[in-house]
Amino acid sequence: MSSKIRVVVADDERPARQFLLSMLNSFEDVKVVGEATNGTEALEIIEQTQPDLALLDLQMPELDGLGVVRALKKNQMPLIAFVTAYDEYAVRAFEINAVDYLLKPVDRVRLRETINRAQERLDRAELRLEESANLEEAIKDYESANENIAESTSETSTQQTKIDRIPIRQKDEIIILPVNKITSIIADGELLNITSTSNETYNINYRLKDLEVRLDPSKFVRLGRGALVNIDMISKINQMPGGTYLVTLTNNQQIKVSRLQSRFLREKLLRL
Repeated sequence: MSSKIRVVVADDERPARQFLLSMLNSFEDVKVVGEATNGTEALEIIEQTQPDLALLDLQMPELDGLGVVRALKKNQMPLIAFVTAYDEYAVRAFEINAVDYLLKPVDRVRLRETINRAQERLDRAELRLEESANLEEAIKDYESANENIAESTSETSTQQTKIDRIPIRQKDEIIILPVNKITSIIADGELLNITSTSNETYNINYRLKDLEVRLDPSKFVRLGRGALVNIDMISKINQMPGGTYLVTLTNNQQIKVSRLQSRFLREKLLRL
């Protein structure tokens, strides 16, 4: 039997990183040799520890997951599995080119499959060159897809990036929540709390600003630094001292409106 597979984890979101580390540490055949909070740290740790496998978040400050791979020397390149918060373009590119990926929130069974796949490739050294070639091809496909998106963003961004539903992983199932069934989305640290029109709550690991750009701006409005609401679910607006407002939603949820967004309410919702 092979020795333990040595793994480095890189993710700038602490809850996601610690959740992943916890699962990895529960596997008897895995040894975590490093964790990084950004791409620059990941590059340094990989160069220092020479792991067998690196789990890299696609979106990190300073240097993203793809940037880490590009910066590594070929003789220092570990097996790579990218971690992504439901980026369908990345998923397509990596799936076609046999480069593994994990969707957030990471599922234990899926993580186990990734470890097994990595161990099989480590046991067959001749596959390492093929792995590197596949990885390079995957990066090209990913960047090509993003270039196509960028070219069309100025005129057709709503067609390219807007979503009609959000997949929410809960244990062994994935709930598909239509965005028109969402009442509010509230940021809580590095998690998002989503409340539905039936008053059910869900948690996803995603950045509010990243989700906001994928929602129809005519349907969702930011009422504060950490709150998005479905405009159709606003039932009442109370004026507060200082020219701000308190919004009540159809599920009786109440959200304070920032001074900046209060102007939006006055101009868009409080005039005939």
